[in-house]
Amino acid sequence: MEWKKVLLPLLILLGALVISLLIMQSSENPERRTRKTPVTTVDVTPLKKQNFQITIRTQGTVRPRTESTLIPEVSGRIIKTSKNFREGAFFEAGEELLQIEGSNYQIAVTVAEAQLAEAQLSFAEEKALADQALKNWHRLGKTTSPTALVLHKPQLARAKAGVASAKALLKQAQLNLNRTRVIAPYAGRVLEQPVDIGQYVSPGTVLAKIYAVDYAEIRLPLSNRQLEFVEIPESYRGESDSQKQSTEVTLTVNLGSQQHQWLGSIVRAEGTYDIKSRRLFVVAQVENPYGREQPQKPPLKVGQYVEAQIKGKTLKDIFVIPRSAVRENSQILLVDKHNKLQMRSIKAIWEDDQIIVINSGITEGELLCLTSVTFAAQGITVKPMLNGKPLFSKETGKHKPSKRKDS
Repeated sequence: MEWKKVLLPLLILLGALVISLLIMQSSENPERRTRKTPVTTVDVTPLKKQNFQITIRTQGTVRPRTESTLIPEVSGRIIKTSKNFREGAFFEAGEELLQIEGSNYQIAVTVAEAQLAEAQLSFAEEKALADQALKNWHRLGKTTSPTALVLHKPQLARAKAGVASAKALLKQAQLNLNRTRVIAPYAGRVLEQPVDIGQYVSPGTVLAKIYAVDYAEIRLPLSNRQLEFVEIPESYRGESDSQKQSTEVTLTVNLGSQQHQWLGSIVRAEGTYDIKSRRLFVVAQVENPYGREQPQKPPLKVGQYVEAQIKGKTLKDIFVIPRSAVRENSQILLVDKHNKLQMRSIKAIWEDDQIIVINSGITEGELLCLTSVTFAAQGITVKPMLNGKPLFSKETGKHKPSKRKDS
C-alpha cells in the first residue's frame, strides 16, 4: 500500500502536465493591433500680400485752444453782470460780461475835458501873442532877427505841451471809463466765476476764467515707433503754416454704454520730447466741438478723456496675420504640402492688439495655422481645414498643388 501512496501523486502531476501541454498547443496566437496616432484638425488660411493702412492708437485729454483769466484794470463795485456770466455759460465775442461802477471815472473824464479846454485856450492866447510880437518887431523897423523869447516861442511850446498833456489825460480818463465794462475778447465759455454783482474789485482781482470754443485741442503722446508710421506736420524755420499738411484723427469718447466720435486733425507737434515718458506730444484739433451738429452727440467737454486713432501710412505688399496665430518667441506654425507643421520665426514691422504686420520670412500661398496647437512639435501631421472644409485629397492624404504655392 505504501507504493500506492507514492505513485498516485506522481501520476496526478504527470496527468496535469500532459493536459497543460495539450491546451497550450491547441490555443491560437492573439491578434496584434497597431494603435493609430490621432491626427489633429487645424484651421488654416493661405498667406496673401496686401496693402495695409496703419492706425496709430493713443489717448489724451481735451483742453481749450485758448484760455484766459479776466482781471479788471480799474477799481470799483460790480453793478451789472450778463446772464451768460455764469460757470458753463456760453458768450459771444464783444459781449459785455460785467460792468463796474463808473461814476468816478465819468467825473474824471469831465475834469479832463475842462483841463483840455483851458490848455487849448492858453495855447491860442500864446499863439496870438507870438503873432503880435512879430508884427510889432517889423513895425519898429528892427533890422536884426527877433529872439525866440521875443517871439514867445518858449511860451508857445509850453502851451502846446499843455494841450498834449490835457489830451493824454482825457484819453486816459476815457480809457478808465471804458474799462468799467468788461468785454468778451472772443466767443467762449465761462470756466470759473469767483465774483458776482455787488462785489468790490480792484486791479489784480480775478473776475473769471474763460476759454474759447472755436476749437478744442487734445495732446496725444506718440512713441518713436509710432512716429515712424505717421505724417506729423513738423514746423521748420522760415516755413509758413500754410505749407503744412494735417493728418486725420478720429476721437472716441465712451459715455456709459454709448460711444461717440469726432473727426479732427493733427495740426502740430510740440517742440520738445516729454522727459519722463520719452514721447513726443502731437496736438489734435476739433473744430466747433460745442456745436449741435448731431442731436444725439453731446459736446466735447474740456477735461474729457478721449481715445484717438490717427490715420498712419499705407504699407504695400505686406502680410497681415492675426496676433492669436503668433506663438511665443515670435513664431508661427505653417502647414506644408505633406500636412506637417513647420515652425517659422518672424519679425514684425508693425503690430497692435489684434494683428501683426510682416514683410519677410514667409511666402505668399503658404498655409498659416490659425488653431492654437498645444505642445506643437516640428513635423507632426495635421488635418488642415479651410473655411470648414478639409484641404487634402482622400486618396493621397496630401494637399492639391493647385490650391497653394509652396516655398
